[in-house]
Amino acid sequence: MAMGRKYVPKKGELMKRLIYIISLLTLFVPAIASAIGIEASIGAWYQDPEGYVSYKPLTSSDRLDIDQNLNYDKETKVFGRLKIDMPLVIPNIYFMATPSRFDGRGQKASFNFGGKSFTSDPFDSEVQLDHYDIALYYGIPGLKTLTLGILNVELGLNARIIDFYAKVDQPTTGITASKSATIPVPMVYAGVQIKPVDLLKIEAEVRGIAYSSNHYYDIIGRLKVAPFGPLFIAGGYRYEDIKMDYSDIESELKLKGPFLEAGIEF
Repeated sequence: MAMGRKYVPKKGELMKRLIYIISLLTLFVPAIASAIGIEASIGAWYQDPEGYVSYKPLTSSDRLDIDQNLNYDKETKVFGRLKIDMPLVIPNIYFMATPSRFDGRGQKASFNFGGKSFTSDPFDSEVQLDHYDIALYYGIPGLKTLTLGILNVELGLNARIIDFYAKVDQPTTGITASKSATIPVPMVYAGVQIKPVDLLKIEAEVRGIAYSSNHYYDIIGRLKVAPFGPLFIAGGYRYEDIKMDYSDIESELKLKGPFLEAGIEF
């Protein structure tokens, strides 16, 4: 082998290494999970939006209504979540990622968006409201033991990061305006799990904050069925109510609809 030449594994060797790594993960993940507790899932949420959005509005007539002006349809978006139950006094961790994006062609009498005046011609628009959560929480000590594993209640703090983007583009006039912002939202978190039988679990989660005239509430109800082993399937309903005034963005939005998910729980 020439000096300085980088060694590149053959295709077959790479596959063998990959199989070896996957085998190790298969062996060790359940052991790690039994020590700390892991729940991971992926699902699809059928989002039905309503409300309005505005950027640098001069009057209330600059609000763009989701149904009447923007003509957004319901959208199905994939979401994921991961819960890690930590040992001893270390707080438990809850991650969740929820994409949310809508677009369409709408129309409205003359209005202002982002300091620009749009005519009554049709316009294209896009609103993105992706959000990412991390919660630190504890279960109420002794409750699960006292109820023989039937009831568990979780309380903690949740940090939500909103990746916001809104754009209005009017092709006939060539006028366009957009706004992007990363919005941090501190929230409280509460969760309840009821397990009347081994194969069935009823869950509810609430995240929320209210300050001045702003608020953000996120409520999730879930029914989980565990057919065998660590696998589960679940269905439920999610409702978000957002009213915010941040960096010249004024909006009042609601996202609601059913969801399905599947995952594992150790």
